[in-house]
Amino acid sequence: MRNDHRIGEKYGQIVHASANKRTQRATNGNIRPDALDGLRRIIHRVQSTVHETRAGTISLPYRRSLYTKPMTSGSIIQQGVGRFAPSPTGDFHVGNLRTAILAWAWARNSGRSFVLRMEDIDRVRSGSADRQIADLKAIGLDWDGTILVQTTRSAAHMQALEYLVEQGYAFECYCSRKDIKEAASAPHVPPGHYPGTCLNLTDTEREVRRQQLAELGRTPALRLRAPASEWTVFDELHGSFTGPVDHFVLCRADGVPAYNLATVVDDGFQHVDQVVRGDDLLSQAPAQAALATLLGIAVPTYVHVPLALNEAGSRLAKRDGAVTLADLHELGWTTEDALEWIGRSLGIDGARTAIDIADALPIDSLRALPLDPWVVPPPTGLPAF
Repeated sequence: MRNDHRIGEKYGQIVHASANKRTQRATNGNIRPDALDGLRRIIHRVQSTVHETRAGTISLPYRRSLYTKPMTSGSIIQQGVGRFAPSPTGDFHVGNLRTAILAWAWARNSGRSFVLRMEDIDRVRSGSADRQIADLKAIGLDWDGTILVQTTRSAAHMQALEYLVEQGYAFECYCSRKDIKEAASAPHVPPGHYPGTCLNLTDTEREVRRQQLAELGRTPALRLRAPASEWTVFDELHGSFTGPVDHFVLCRADGVPAYNLATVVDDGFQHVDQVVRGDDLLSQAPAQAALATLLGIAVPTYVHVPLALNEAGSRLAKRDGAVTLADLHELGWTTEDALEWIGRSLGIDGARTAIDIADALPIDSLRALPLDPWVVPPPTGLPAF
């Protein structure tokens, strides 16, 4: 089933039901009134502990846009916004820096603003965010406005979740990871996808499962009731891409909004209409686009660029050798040497700054980037070029 335009009108505007129909959909979606009350208690608790930030506020209630224009020190131009949104889980390696440069070049060369967001909603390593920001500045990247820290947006994420629950687009899931792993071995389930165990349980079955979890001191997670089995997005490098839409987690059992919900809501808040990131995330784009449509957020254009791999064909990591800027400096490399190395991986000779790379990659050249990964042999001495 392709994108069902009955879900939303052009530009992702939601087709809203009447108040009575919303109540009916919430009931049919197997979210009981007491579950809604429990969600509202979570939202209230989150809102009472989240401080107002310079990034701005949101105006929901549902049916309307999930964001107001960010109130930052730098203006956001109207012709579009690109972004780089790393997770502060460790130091950048040269592959991460390459992706950041490409995201920056795509935004700047297409006349867009460029924003930076720290996606710290999951695992965080102490000091990583500061070091990542320092590396981006060292290679010459700049951004518009203030850096948005994802965990400061918890109240907005929970309001979006409340909307999805009230519209019947969410259901409780009582499964453990072991349950999902065992059930996902069924032949009809795409690899890595939720098998639908809790999707259509009866009210009686749900009450039993809630009690079982309560006895273990656990609470259900909330998952998306996927609006379609697949969705189509447009990618500047991969063209039209259709992929399955999973019943993915919206809110973890511990009450923390999940990454896929947070990143879609925050892209909407920052008016992002161009997402440049590694091609390992291409498979997530259809599900994120489906969620954006349900929330009334315009779906961005995607650019999934090739990853950097080690010589064994696995994703590049710090353990692979001198692959971070700090490691290269210890070998006697300059930052300009590192940038030239990155430029050479993109077919550019002699680039010594990020601007050199961007200048050598106008939009037509960016659209013609090869899709092969960058295989990175970690250097052991001074650069040979």
